[in-house]
Amino acid sequence: MILSFNKPPSSICLIRLSAIGDVCHIVPVILSIRKAWPKTRITWIIGKTEYGLMKGLEDVEFIIMDKSKGLKSYYDLNCQLKDRKFDLLLHMHATLRANLVSLLVRSKERIGFDKARSKDFHHFFCRNHIPAKDKQHVIDGFLEFPKAIGIKKMHPYWNMSLSSEDNNFAYSYIDPSCLNIIISPCTGYKAFNYRNWPIERYVQIIKFLSETYKPNILITGGATDLEYHSAKKMLELSGPGVKNLTGKTSLKQLLALIKASSLVICSDSGPAHMATTVGTKVIGLYATSNPFRTGPYNCQTIAINKYPEAIKRNFNKPVEEIRWGARVRDPQAMNLISVSDVRDRIREVIEN
Repeated sequence: MILSFNKPPSSICLIRLSAIGDVCHIVPVILSIRKAWPKTRITWIIGKTEYGLMKGLEDVEFIIMDKSKGLKSYYDLNCQLKDRKFDLLLHMHATLRANLVSLLVRSKERIGFDKARSKDFHHFFCRNHIPAKDKQHVIDGFLEFPKAIGIKKMHPYWNMSLSSEDNNFAYSYIDPSCLNIIISPCTGYKAFNYRNWPIERYVQIIKFLSETYKPNILITGGATDLEYHSAKKMLELSGPGVKNLTGKTSLKQLLALIKASSLVICSDSGPAHMATTVGTKVIGLYATSNPFRTGPYNCQTIAINKYPEAIKRNFNKPVEEIRWGARVRDPQAMNLISVSDVRDRIREVIEN
């Protein structure tokens, strides 16, 4: 369904609260709308953590939801929204929390996901819905929203904001005389979501890189016990020459580091998509999720893709017969990715 407007709407509210990868995917939507309708005011309701990465995005008003405040977060949002009315709501987050947030937004028109992609009764919170399409990357799915409001020209691109302080921080760790490679070994915790490659295998890759290319290697990650422990173990087993920035960067500083680096190696996590936004090559490690749906958008062809093998092993069916985007809930699935798989792909990317 396409919503028709006699003239561009004066105001649009967009809901996408999380996560890091998905808010990166929203940027091309906003830039496509901005290019077609430069005078339309865009307001984005976003999570507090994710705002740390997106702040400074040109000509976007942010309204922040701090979920750590519990019910008070809805009260705070309502105080900011109660006297406002928008021409259009783009409800781009199919979760119960986001659905409840959408009830606080007063809008003439509301558009959300199609029924096939609806969760937590999302379908009932919007009168209009984007059309159902099969086998899309998440970014292409999000770009159905501007299409559904009559915007025809879309080319996924990004324009991320970085301050001089962020860039100066990054270049204090970057060695301009060699390759700079970021390894981000851990993903955010989600129950039964096994996306981390074994630390011992990352160590073998670090040793291969050090012996073959002598790069500047940076380990990055968030401030969780798992990430601190993983980084510590990698340093102990890798020897000297690796810099550990785990828990030491803001999201903007991490983005600046990624932008200044030659290559990122990680599994299905935020840094893979952050790399996409700044044009840095990323070798994604995928077995429990489909890289053609959630992989780094511009580097899908260089991802290590063991998802079909994991699907076959866990469902005893070929990947073509499984629901698009199905997750593999197998803690051993990432072991399907061998050190030689990653080593060969590194050679291919660096030497080409």
